[in-house]
Amino acid sequence: MAKKTPAGWTRKHLLGLEDLSAGEIRHLLDAAEKFLPYATGTRPARALAGKPPVPPGPLANRTVLNLFCEDSTRTRTSFTLAAERLGARVIQFQAGTSSLKKNETLLDTARNIEAMGLDAIVIRHPDRGAPQAVAEAVNCSVLNAGDDAHEHPTQALLDFLAMRHKLGRLDGLTVAIVGDIRHSRVARSNLHGLSKLGSRVIFVGPPPFLEGLGDIAAPVETSTDLEAVLPECDAVMMLRVQFERHERNVPNGAGPPAQHPAEGGVAFDLEDYKRGYQLTAKRLARAKPGAIVLHPGPINRGLEITDEVADGPQSVILHQVTCGVAVRMAALSLCVGALERERKSAKPSPLTPPLSRSTQRLSTGHKGRGRQKRGLSREGRGRGKSSAGA
Repeated sequence: MAKKTPAGWTRKHLLGLEDLSAGEIRHLLDAAEKFLPYATGTRPARALAGKPPVPPGPLANRTVLNLFCEDSTRTRTSFTLAAERLGARVIQFQAGTSSLKKNETLLDTARNIEAMGLDAIVIRHPDRGAPQAVAEAVNCSVLNAGDDAHEHPTQALLDFLAMRHKLGRLDGLTVAIVGDIRHSRVARSNLHGLSKLGSRVIFVGPPPFLEGLGDIAAPVETSTDLEAVLPECDAVMMLRVQFERHERNVPNGAGPPAQHPAEGGVAFDLEDYKRGYQLTAKRLARAKPGAIVLHPGPINRGLEITDEVADGPQSVILHQVTCGVAVRMAALSLCVGALERERKSAKPSPLTPPLSRSTQRLSTGHKGRGRQKRGLSREGRGRGKSSAGA
């Protein structure tokens, strides 16, 4: 049975940071601090030979589904380790060999697997709003592991935890997020969270990378001049260029041929980008003393960041990964704990809740207008490559 959720957290889902309060964000970060010894391996997840047994984890006898419809290394592995170290059983969903290939809808997939007994679904999906739609269709907890260029809440939370460790606070900071902002769910979640915690966020990149931000309700500060912004920065977060969404214009015909951009892509020149926005040691020296460097991964070494900086003393990239396990342990524990309280207080009801009209259309494969509906209702129709950022 999941442990009682501490006062201060009442949500059974974690779908994004836009709707969380500053108090809820701090509560989750404080909970993650307590799980860090498990994330670093200084406390065993299971009993070792000849040692006293480890008490059952807070998610003992619980089942977590990793429902990933995009490629992932860090996020899938991190959620898996987090759930296992809490004592849960973890089921790995493979979209490429699932009934999604037979035109089963995403919502039917989620509801059918929940009918086998689930406590949480961790979902990554290429369509904006997919985690919300799944949360409306099932009774168990749902955690967003990244949806399109919308949100990636646990990535932002692990970034905050790494910043708090290295800088000692999360209020009054200036954080530059540099690169492919237009297609970044990481940038959006960081903006939502850091602004609520009292820090300033500056999006930095060439003009085409700063377009398409009208979906963000929070005030957005942008700059095309990295050199001018760096002296104000306590932290610099570099983002990878999402090549799958861009057309590359390679100088002098060298390298691979230009690619047609995916929907929402823009053309840009790699060498121009490196000259203006690559984080080098010389550039980093312009930042505030003690400034840290973050990157959600995967890194395109030699493009947005040099090896010297990525592996240098100001880099906290690997510490971010460690913080990710602790943050996801906290998120799973808190959300499933809230689910347990709901289950105890609820009257007997059918396994599956009634669906809203919009969710019904997704569940029945309604061919409405808009990319989100098409993607959710017919996964097997194919998409471009993943835009996963972590």
